Amino acid sequence: MKKIVITLCMTLAALVAFAQHDHPKQNTNKDFAKVVPAFQDKELNAAYVNYIQLKDALVASDLEKSKKAGMELQKSLTAVSNSKKASELTTILVSSTDLASQRKVFSSLSNEMSTLVKGSKLSAGSLYLDYCPMANNNEGAYWLSNEKEIRNPYFGDSMLKCGSVKETIQ
Repeated sequence: MKKIVITLCMTLAALVAFAQHDHPKQNTNKDFAKVVPAFQDKELNAAYVNYIQLKDALVASDLEKSKKAGMELQKSLTAVSNSKKASELTTILVSSTDLASQRKVFSSLSNEMSTLVKGSKLSAGSLYLDYCPMANNNEGAYWLSNEKEIRNPYFGDSMLKCGSVKETIQ
């Protein structure tokens, strides 16, 4: 009898643990419409993914993550044709010792990445060319993004939503 009670308790505990497991949220119709952009050129696709990780690290104002993402971007750019200037800018960004310097270089890097992605074909999704008029001491700066929502890499939390979508790339 004791074995049966113990077995039932263990089974019940296992069921409770499984029921509380963090299952992925159900997709809404809005989630189905969102498709992550992908390029036909696999090398450019890898570089773009690394660029987005760098952008996200700058949005989070995380110097170490931005350096790591920059190193990954630099590695992936070696396989992308016509990416010499972007690779050089990434080298400068990775060697920067503060976020302000990284963000200044990121502006030029974003222009180079924009040229690369516009010269390639997407196999899925869309991406956005965003613009902040206040970046670079009010000179303005662009960046690429996977979503329409503005998440400004030039100011992070201090001005997270400063900017607008200037172009949709499909």
